[in-house]
Formats: sequence, structure tokens, C-alpha cells
Amino acid sequence: MQKKQLILLSHIGTLFGNFIVPLVIWLSKKDESKEVAEHAKESLNFQMSMFLYSIVAILLIIILVGIPLLAIIILIDLVCVITATMKADKGEFFRYPLTLRFIK
Repeated sequence: MQKKQLILLSHIGTLFGNFIVPLVIWLSKKDESKEVAEHAKESLNFQMSMFLYSIVAILLIIILVGIPLLAIIILIDLVCVITATMKADKGEFFRYPLTLRFIK
């Protein structure tokens, strides 16, 4: 696969494979292509953050605040992934908001 395709897949692939797709790309390409690794790592950190936020929202469903929070998290995830994919297609790097940097 070409570098640009892997970069795009590291972002848009999260809609189908959550953090698994960028994890596999990052692990397999981190020593070969710094650019691919950076995109995959950014996407991976964002998806891991969204996963953590989703768990908190699910726990908050007990007090009814979790339902709208979960909907907001899903919307933010979708908008950010689409934005990152579009920027990556133009050759730009997108810094995801609300991201905890698990992998530096």
C-alpha cells in the first residue's frame, strides 16, 4: 500500500475498526515511515481517548447524564475523523482535540 493510502486508512479506518486499524498501521510502519506513523499515532491516541470517554459516559447513564454525553462523544468522533481524513488527503496533519497522549 502507498504511504498516502495508509495515512488515510489510519484515520477513516477507525469508523470500522476503532483503534485496531491505526494500532496495526502504527506498529507495522513506525520504523519505515515517520509520516505514516505520526498520523496513525495521532488517530490511535484520539480513539483511545474517545473509548475512555465513552466508558465514563456509559457509567454516567445511571444518573441519566450519560446518554447525551455518549451522543456528543459519538458526534465529536465522527466529525473529527472525517476532518482528519480530509486534511490528510490534502497532505496536512490534523491534531485531534480532546486527545490524551497515551503514546508519545
